[in-house]
Amino acid sequence: MKQVDVQNMDAGLTEAEAQRRLASGQGNTMPVRTTRTYVQIFRENLFNFINIVLFGLGIALVLLHHPTDAAISVGVIMANVLVSIVQEIRAKRILDRIAVLTRPNVTVVRDGVEREIPPDGLVVGDLIAFGAGDQMLVDGRLTDNGAEIHVEMDESPLTGESHLVSKHMGDPIYSGSFCVSGSARYVAERVGAASLANQITRGARQFRRMSTPLQSQINLVIRAVLLVVVYIEVLLVIDSVLNRNGLVQSVQQSVIIASLVPNGLLLSIALAYAIGAVRIIGYGALVQQANAVEALSTVDVLCLDKTGTLTVNRLLLDGIYPVGLSEDELRQILGTMAHSATSRNKTTEALARACPGSPHPTIAEVAFSSERKWSALAFDEAPGGSSLQGWYFLGAPEVLAAHVPSDSTAPLEGLLTQMTSQGLRVLMVAHAPASASATTAGEEPELPEAIEPLGLFSLRDELRPEAQKTLTAFVRAGVQPKIISGDDPRTVTALATQAGLMGGEGDATEGRGVLTGPQLEAMNDDELEAAAEHATIFARVSPHHKERLVEALQRRGHFVAMIGDGVNDVLSLKKAEVGIAMQSGSQASRSVADIVLMNDSFESLLPAVEAGQRIINGMQDILKIFLTRISTIALVIVSAWLIGIFPLSLRHGSMVTLLTVGIPSIALALWARTGPAATEKLVRQLLRFVVPAALTTSLLSLLLFYGRLTLPIVMRTAGLSRTPPGELSDLVTATVPAAQTTLTAFLVTCGVLLILFVDPPARWWAVANPYVGDWRPVALVIGMLTALVAFLLLPPLRAFFSLAQLSALDLLTVAVAGTLWLLIVRTIWRTELMDRFLGVKRETAKSKPTSANV
Repeated sequence: MKQVDVQNMDAGLTEAEAQRRLASGQGNTMPVRTTRTYVQIFRENLFNFINIVLFGLGIALVLLHHPTDAAISVGVIMANVLVSIVQEIRAKRILDRIAVLTRPNVTVVRDGVEREIPPDGLVVGDLIAFGAGDQMLVDGRLTDNGAEIHVEMDESPLTGESHLVSKHMGDPIYSGSFCVSGSARYVAERVGAASLANQITRGARQFRRMSTPLQSQINLVIRAVLLVVVYIEVLLVIDSVLNRNGLVQSVQQSVIIASLVPNGLLLSIALAYAIGAVRIIGYGALVQQANAVEALSTVDVLCLDKTGTLTVNRLLLDGIYPVGLSEDELRQILGTMAHSATSRNKTTEALARACPGSPHPTIAEVAFSSERKWSALAFDEAPGGSSLQGWYFLGAPEVLAAHVPSDSTAPLEGLLTQMTSQGLRVLMVAHAPASASATTAGEEPELPEAIEPLGLFSLRDELRPEAQKTLTAFVRAGVQPKIISGDDPRTVTALATQAGLMGGEGDATEGRGVLTGPQLEAMNDDELEAAAEHATIFARVSPHHKERLVEALQRRGHFVAMIGDGVNDVLSLKKAEVGIAMQSGSQASRSVADIVLMNDSFESLLPAVEAGQRIINGMQDILKIFLTRISTIALVIVSAWLIGIFPLSLRHGSMVTLLTVGIPSIALALWARTGPAATEKLVRQLLRFVVPAALTTSLLSLLLFYGRLTLPIVMRTAGLSRTPPGELSDLVTATVPAAQTTLTAFLVTCGVLLILFVDPPARWWAVANPYVGDWRPVALVIGMLTALVAFLLLPPLRAFFSLAQLSALDLLTVAVAGTLWLLIVRTIWRTELMDRFLGVKRETAKSKPTSANV
């Protein structure tokens, strides 16, 4: 784009010209998308393959005048969709509110008058006024406004480097940077999508969805079940054609088979994510991506930006080393200088916080410049005789030392070398008499020929107070921290030492290297992977390097989290499995992050990890009861077809689902405990648990179903019934409802008792899962069994679920069969019969914490 003339623009654009340019497409009108749109949220949660199939079957039932059956079959799906939509809309609204609150207005000069306008009102050629603390919203160049321009810019949100950049007339100004000192005007040249900040984040605007390992395993389970369901559905179609079943009956049976696809499992995981998000928002962490909480507990590499993320983006006074005077005297001088300076920067702010003092009248001042590398204040003699008379200088030791006698600097050389090797920022304090002026009208300030050193002082980046504790907790949990920064390697290494990541006793990262951006640039992909694996600190890196590092770690099989706050972190935040942004960071970083730390505190991550552990532990338990139900019912349906009778009605299947997995899965998600998940692989856990339970349940179910179905034949053969031979088949047909009800009652009984094996309240039950010691599942089991009895005995509930009235003998048979099932499955798990049959050795699993430890 052609550069705009940066001179002779004191009046700025006219309002009419600005509106003309805005209408012609030269405005800063690019919308900032903080999150997904409402349409995207609804579409992605409503319309997936499984939902569409079941919605279609529900519509078919409505058209066949069975609306109640349709409502029952679609109800679980809608509950799942509702939980997910509410959670994501809630996060969207909070982030949108933050975006509005943190969006700054901009001061422009139009028709010769300064006025504030919203950012989307800017156009190419606008004259923009700014001062200390303002953020640049578009790209441009500094103008000559008739005054000496001295501006210090913080470009760390773009580059990651925390050093200030001095700007002069004609120098470029970049969107996303901040003015730290001085004030000036600049002409807008690149706005909207053409600005540097938007170019950096262009590849990160689209919403991304990452699957966690648990989600991948659940998706694998669902797809496997889906294949089984499709196979059974084909059998159903063949059976319907051959036996000429009615359309209503076929659709109802199809819905029962389709309900084997564990949509309730999706509801459970959505609910678990929502519960986790609610838990950690009280600690100051906002979840934008529903699965981010669970994903965080799976992370094994944690990448951190330094400036503004690991640090609070300000300096701390580290030490004072006087020459020829006491430390208290030098501290008093530094404090007075810091409080008297009108040009503020991070150094003076650090001195003002750490050193006592009050503003003192000055007769001259030279503001700090990154080119000069020094600043100065001149004090006149104050009433009562002040020792502050004359010039006082702060600056880089190598610059000031050139004007200091060599014998005066000798004592400081060793100390200076020691501190700089530690990555500390070291400045010298010097004095000159008032006659040795450092300013000359119309010329650049210069140091006097001879100045007297008063001492050195060191500064360090201020580590966030909770950072060391949180990083230590992650290291103990087996997570590797990686610091990625655009700063000098020595500075980053010193900060890593403060955080306990380098050089400490027992440090897990001790001995690992420090690499720089130029070194990374020279590496191929294989070399970069090895470097990313073994190094802890990466300095002088660009946004592109950060993205490449995350990709290299992922290729090595790591599950990566990235914490950042600037525009330069956006690409790596989006690339990582878990992106974490600071609330005070740039809007772009918050937009792509999965978790936003609302109070900029690392401490929010520890409760988030615990919430993730709850989700994983809870979902592993929920998976077991879901897969046991699915496997059992699939075996019962296929086996019962051998005699040409479908064993369950639609409402029977809904009742089994409600009492065995619907309500229990919600309770298990709420009661899930923290602590590491079992080390045994999930697939093996499921096989060990599900296969014995499903085989035993389905076998006893079929015996019970066939026994109740053939009871009239047995009684007729034994002479206990006087049924005429010609009416025997009619009596068997009439027994089907009672047999189905008996089967339903038995399936519910077994499914409910299974909960006690999933979360053992006492050691007697701890044969398949580790002992938990939580007695709340016992209350849940009693409640579900009570509901079963109510459904069987109360006529209105019995009619709603299409249950037949059972005799006392039927109920006793169900109770005896349930007890027998309980003893059989316990024996199989206790003796590890399945493991011995398969010839596999059981892996050791970590016990969950007891309720007393939660």
